[in-house]
Amino acid sequence: MSYAYLFKYIILGDAGVGKSSLLMQFTERRSQSEMEPTIGVEFGARTVVIDREQIKLQIWDTCGAEMFRAIVRSYYRESAGVLLVYDVTRRESFDNISMWLEEVKKHNHGNLTAILVGNKCDRGSERQVSAEEAQAYAEQQGIMFIETSASTANNVDAAFTVSAKRIYSKIQRSELDVNDQENGVKIGVGAQPPKSDHVKIATANQRNADEDDDSSCC
Repeated sequence: MSYAYLFKYIILGDAGVGKSSLLMQFTERRSQSEMEPTIGVEFGARTVVIDREQIKLQIWDTCGAEMFRAIVRSYYRESAGVLLVYDVTRRESFDNISMWLEEVKKHNHGNLTAILVGNKCDRGSERQVSAEEAQAYAEQQGIMFIETSASTANNVDAAFTVSAKRIYSKIQRSELDVNDQENGVKIGVGAQPPKSDHVKIATANQRNADEDDDSSCC
């Protein structure tokens, strides 16, 4: 299938937070209760529609284990979007998000769009990190936030599409140079030139829905 743009994504976070499950749910629309630990990186792709444009998301799921950190760092470069994933039932995985964010900022020199993803929000009785705390942290860091459940598919699509809309909006406002490979964007067949300043990529109702998605929980 042809596409207007390709956005390269990476998924970062501690081992066991559900990164591979999120990728599988988004790209294959299925869940798996037991996932083998990722060794190095895994890959998936899916095309979404944004402002009537076909946008291909090329997604790299990275291993959270320390022993593979050097291998994973090479995938930080030339990425347009990053999902910073933690497990809402594991406080330590949330505390380590600062390390992951620092890592990706250090090795990515493009105009990166980041979204904080609190996974496993279907397990409310085991929760150790509140949505309010995570939202406050995301606002402090100037990144987006959403809670998801890879097992129920709740908000999984939104985690990718909301951030992809932000990347697309940057292109339309000429804030992101699509000719610079470090920005993790590739022009496809039929891409339209960026629109004028003050472009609106959604109606008022759609924008409100997008804002709700940024901070939604299950």
